[in-house]
Amino acid sequence: MISRRNALLGGARLIGALAGGIVPGLGAGAASAATSAAGTTRRIPYGACVNFTPFLNEAEYRIAFETYCQQVTPEYGLFWGYLRPTRNQFVFDYADKVLAFADLNEMTMRGHTLVWYGAMPDWTKQIGSAAEAERELTLHIEKVVGRYRGRIKTWQVVNEPIDDVKDGAAGLRPSIWLQQLGPKYLDMAFRLAHQADPAAELLINEYDVECVGASYAARRQALLTLVRELLARGVPLHGVGLQGHIQGKYEIDDDGVSSFVSEIKSLGLSVHVTELDVIDKEFAGPITVRDAMVAGRAYDFLNAIFAAERPSAIGTWGITDRYTWVPTWNKRADGLANRPLPLDDHYRPKPLWSVIDYFCQKAP
Repeated sequence: MISRRNALLGGARLIGALAGGIVPGLGAGAASAATSAAGTTRRIPYGACVNFTPFLNEAEYRIAFETYCQQVTPEYGLFWGYLRPTRNQFVFDYADKVLAFADLNEMTMRGHTLVWYGAMPDWTKQIGSAAEAERELTLHIEKVVGRYRGRIKTWQVVNEPIDDVKDGAAGLRPSIWLQQLGPKYLDMAFRLAHQADPAAELLINEYDVECVGASYAARRQALLTLVRELLARGVPLHGVGLQGHIQGKYEIDDDGVSSFVSEIKSLGLSVHVTELDVIDKEFAGPITVRDAMVAGRAYDFLNAIFAAERPSAIGTWGITDRYTWVPTWNKRADGLANRPLPLDDHYRPKPLWSVIDYFCQKAP
């Protein structure tokens, strides 16, 4: 059994743990930022997604990525809805600018995502046959992966293929691709991406697999079953992305996560943390207490993964509380700002950054 660091302990106790060095390296946030960006040969790369508007307009925002990150992801610049506003139009400006920024700063850029049920342009609702769906999917993946061949080295090919749990089980999530092509759309997506760039690492990416509860266990099992089926069919799948949008009100299922990651490792696949943040709408108390709770949840999640395997990368969905998706769906009832990310809204490192930095430096 992994030792649990309960994020819902009294705030003062966990704050003391962070500041007092119970976990080596925690509490050093700002001091370690510069060395973290420089990295070491053994350091796990840390990255975050880039919101286009502040990226274009705010120097302080760009400096945060230069200071802390070794990887970047265009937040929505590779979604169908942005990339293909019309059937015959591809708009690469967002992704191209973020990639140029990454190259300039000796970072890598991750590809997210080629196939997702969400963020689809309206014209795709007109896809009315399997032949049309296959044609559009083929065109899209060949063109997008081909454009970045050799430059984007990791693609989250299929995002969130597992449906919400119903009657204790989880199947494939409804989408235009499942509707028109059936489950073979998954095989097609990975094979097409591999053909377009045989050297790229190809991942399947999923959320809600980390907490205690029957629905989380069912989603872990459904994802593991799907991964095994894809590998049995010879699909070029190389790794699994665990998003890590942690629902802070629930504890991390230490044993469940570790067992799942062990199974993935046994299949010869890599494990990536791709979209980490902590949904903190139920956390009460002053900022110091709430930030410690957020850090504690992330610690439990990463510790459970590390108990089975050292992940290939750790990424958050955003870098600063100033720009986060969380309040869109998870506003706090008390009207206070959400604080789900490693830097606050003034770009100061928080306890969550100390946790991430600690694990990025953690030896195998």
